Amino acid sequence: MDDYEGFKKKVFALTSIDLNAYKERQMRRRIDTLIKRHNMTTYDQFVNSIKTDQKLFEEFVNYLTINVSEFYRNPDQWRILDEEIIPMLINKFGNNLKIWSAACSTGDEPYSLVMAFSKHIPINKVKIIATDIDNQVLDKARMGLYNAKSIAAVPEEFKQKYFKQIGPSFQISDDIKKQVEFKKHNLLKDSYPQGCHLIVCRNVVIYFTDEAKDDIYAEFNKSLVKGGLLFIGSTEQISAYKQFGYDRLKSFFYTKE
Repeated sequence: MDDYEGFKKKVFALTSIDLNAYKERQMRRRIDTLIKRHNMTTYDQFVNSIKTDQKLFEEFVNYLTINVSEFYRNPDQWRILDEEIIPMLINKFGNNLKIWSAACSTGDEPYSLVMAFSKHIPINKVKIIATDIDNQVLDKARMGLYNAKSIAAVPEEFKQKYFKQIGPSFQISDDIKKQVEFKKHNLLKDSYPQGCHLIVCRNVVIYFTDEAKDDIYAEFNKSLVKGGLLFIGSTEQISAYKQFGYDRLKSFFYTKE
């Protein structure tokens, strides 16, 4: 393959996705695989193709964004959220909480949050902002149709109450869907929502460079109200959390000082 540095600049101009923020070896391997799959041999050839072929452009953006998602991923952490974190937030801030699911992928996480909070406050009081960089996954999230593997960890009471089987797939109910507002958002470029009581961003920043991670954690801190919480993924930790203005409540949960 030819000039990868030039390719990154062209991709940024076309998509606003900054490939410099991703771990290069891993991301370059993914891109090279996609280019070869389309029987192309150079980055320039591929860039020219995505300029004119909308379907290939969308496939490329979808391919860049790592969409591995499922409901109630890492159930032990969701149990802590249910039993300890949500009651604490309600006790501290009341029922009108601002919750942001960042890099929400296909909607599994924000919909899980609605269900989790519905055990504690009326469902019509649960409001989630859910954002992702990828329009294709946002469309899928709005559709709310999932396979059996995606919903395997959903508590049985919620499966019965909020999912309807359609062939081999499961449609999430409108009662859950209408509590989530999906928006396109680039964590590396766009301004962040403010006044959040809870930010959930799990198993995403592992794909970024250390510098990009630091910027994201600092921005999340600015987004939170004092005493608000950041919930991160089981593959992540914020080693220098104090320098970003957090206290560690417990594994994967950080509170703004």
